[in-house]
Amino acid sequence: MPSPRSAQWYGGTDRNAYIHRAWMRRGLPAHAFDGRPHIAIANTASDLTPCNAHLDEVAQSVSQGVYEAGGIPLDLPVVSLGETLVRPTAMLWRNMAAMATEEMLRANPIDGVVLLGGCDKTIPSLLMAAASVDLPALVVPGGPMLTGTFQGVPLGCGTDVWRLSEEVRAGTLSEAKFLTSESSMIRSKGHCNTMGTASTMAMVAEALGATIPGTAGTPAPDSRLLEGSHAAGRLAVEMVAADRRPSEVFTRGSFLNAIVALAAVGGSTNAVVHLLAIAGRLGVELTQDDFDRVGAGVPLLVNLQPAGEFLMEDFHRAGGLLAVLKEVEDLLDHDAVTVTGRALTSYLDEAEIWDREVIRPRSEPFQPHAGIAVLHGNLAPDGAVLKPAAATPALLQHRGRAMVFDSIEDMHARIDDPHLDVDADSVLILRGCGPRGYPGMPEVANLPLPKKLLEAGVRDMVRICDGRMSGTAYGTVVLHVSPEAAAGGPLGLVRTGDVIVLDVEARRLDVDVPQDVLDAREPARAAVEAFASPTRGWERLYVSTVMQADTGADLDFLVGSSGDAVSRESH
Repeated sequence: MPSPRSAQWYGGTDRNAYIHRAWMRRGLPAHAFDGRPHIAIANTASDLTPCNAHLDEVAQSVSQGVYEAGGIPLDLPVVSLGETLVRPTAMLWRNMAAMATEEMLRANPIDGVVLLGGCDKTIPSLLMAAASVDLPALVVPGGPMLTGTFQGVPLGCGTDVWRLSEEVRAGTLSEAKFLTSESSMIRSKGHCNTMGTASTMAMVAEALGATIPGTAGTPAPDSRLLEGSHAAGRLAVEMVAADRRPSEVFTRGSFLNAIVALAAVGGSTNAVVHLLAIAGRLGVELTQDDFDRVGAGVPLLVNLQPAGEFLMEDFHRAGGLLAVLKEVEDLLDHDAVTVTGRALTSYLDEAEIWDREVIRPRSEPFQPHAGIAVLHGNLAPDGAVLKPAAATPALLQHRGRAMVFDSIEDMHARIDDPHLDVDADSVLILRGCGPRGYPGMPEVANLPLPKKLLEAGVRDMVRICDGRMSGTAYGTVVLHVSPEAAAGGPLGLVRTGDVIVLDVEARRLDVDVPQDVLDAREPARAAVEAFASPTRGWERLYVSTVMQADTGADLDFLVGSSGDAVSRESH
């Protein structure tokens, strides 16, 4: 076995080696520097990322596994993004978190890394970092919370926030009862218990081969999560010995497996921008259209909120992701390996569905076709996405007059105006919410319905936005419209009263305006004035270099990788 990377810091008798060893001799014995692998535990635990607050406990189990396997575990706190708290949106800092983690992994004397994430942007940013530095790496997902109940009914974290808040606006639920449910929704440690973005990215990470198979979806309070964390620590040492790196594990076949899994579990549309960004760091060919081409014909097998009824605790009890993948095994790439070195499909032989209400067999799917629909047309030249599983079937072919909001502030100011010129057939358009425009592409695309329509019983409308929506959300919402309005996209040219044509079956999204008329228009002044125009700091760097949603919304200079080499000494 070749000398470990960490020996470049600790090996030898010169002054620099002395400094590196001496400053680490605060508990590390002399034999820590005899060539044993040093394993970083990239930990996103933070009190301000509530979904990840328990990861310090997980890190302890990882550490024990590393020690048991003969390695040296090293805690490495990294940038943590709490979806529920940070403004204007956690997505603004996903690339920053990835860049900072990448640089710390490269700069430090480590041979491998265990990545601890949970909340929406933490697993994507960690995988982007690991892909760019290309050291042996695996993920331990933090796991979903247990099911909370209110008045005897299970509550879906996130999904029921959207549902109950709309009922308050409609006048069918009192504000007092709504606020009382607040203490019931978050029952335990862990991330959202719906098939939102956090759960989706754990599923996707496992299908990608980034976790020990069978780990994703284990509830945060479940003792088996700590057992799996211990095993991950042991595996990290083995991966270093085998020189098993992300560039070897995450192939195009792995990404296509992740797309199949995304469709079969009814996962979040946010996985599209995250997988595209991860693939971009590796140089793996992956396009937005691949999500439609590979995933559109995959049946939805999982009856979970927001598309269905149950929650993540039920999903784990029913057999979890491996049981789902067993049903679609013929659609998977059998050559794609996992961090264990074994093919993903080799773990499916004993997988079984234990509750067929939660996980449906392929012969009786929850929905026959799911996946992510990728739309094109004169309103989205570079594409837009829609999640049919979360939409109202009757609205998937629709024609209606546009009601345009030039900014999030404009929408909030007018959405409940009783004189707003909308009806149930109107198409609500919110622009200025893309990567550049907001900035950061926030989860605002599932904009609230006009109060007067809610009071009339309307519960869904076609909505179009260049931003994103929470994976816990639902509705007939067209997302990630590219190019965004702030990048000169035609969404910036639409006017209230224009006729919008949505045809999901034909994969079309158009504004029924002659092209020469559209070309002659200027972007709305109010929209342009609302676009982000930062003068300093990360926001300025982000807005000037961020790419569009159809390629993953990474920064243009971060695409690709730099490897793990560091050529110069520090002293």
